[in-house]
Amino acid sequence: MMRMLTHRNTWAILTVAILIAVATAMSAAQEPPTQNSVESNAKHYFTDVVLVNQNGQKMRFYTDLLEGKVVIINSFFATCAGSCLPLNRNLEKLQAALGEHMEKDVHIISISVDPLTDTPERLKAWGAKFKAGAGWTFVTGEKQEMDSLLTALGAAVSKREDHTPAMIIGNDSKGIWTRTYGLAKTGQIVGLILDVMAGNVDEPATAAEVKP
Repeated sequence: MMRMLTHRNTWAILTVAILIAVATAMSAAQEPPTQNSVESNAKHYFTDVVLVNQNGQKMRFYTDLLEGKVVIINSFFATCAGSCLPLNRNLEKLQAALGEHMEKDVHIISISVDPLTDTPERLKAWGAKFKAGAGWTFVTGEKQEMDSLLTALGAAVSKREDHTPAMIIGNDSKGIWTRTYGLAKTGQIVGLILDVMAGNVDEPATAAEVKP
């Protein structure tokens, strides 16, 4: 069954659109959903739009990047001189802190809010600034499809500079999705990630409150 983590801090509130979509899908079922129905609902909600990663490879958003995985999702643009920099520095620290969990257990997905400018080459150069390793994927794509995807994630903005330093952390296998402040202390975010990995939704450990 799809479950949600909530946090009292403003930046830790789950995207309302995701909550509504999941609640609607759940209320329509007569019986508790099976794991297959959870995956189907997630695929329908997040869509399976075709993206391009930093290596120029085409990837489907749900099938290739989310399905069955624990993920950290953020938005950025590769010419950003504002919040993208400290947010990605934080992701770099998270990558180091997670160590062997990266790629094997946890994946980072960074989504461009400026697909008209952010080519795979730009994404690759941006990733190199933050020592992005295995398990950290940067994606861009056709603007209309990217806009639809960002809207589904609650990350759509009218101006690229308006995007927020937020992270969505999810466990597709367990149907857990939450949103948190991307500039919080590394230890707090790692605690939240481990809770999401374990499915500890009733009594989160160090990530009960994620503060700026």
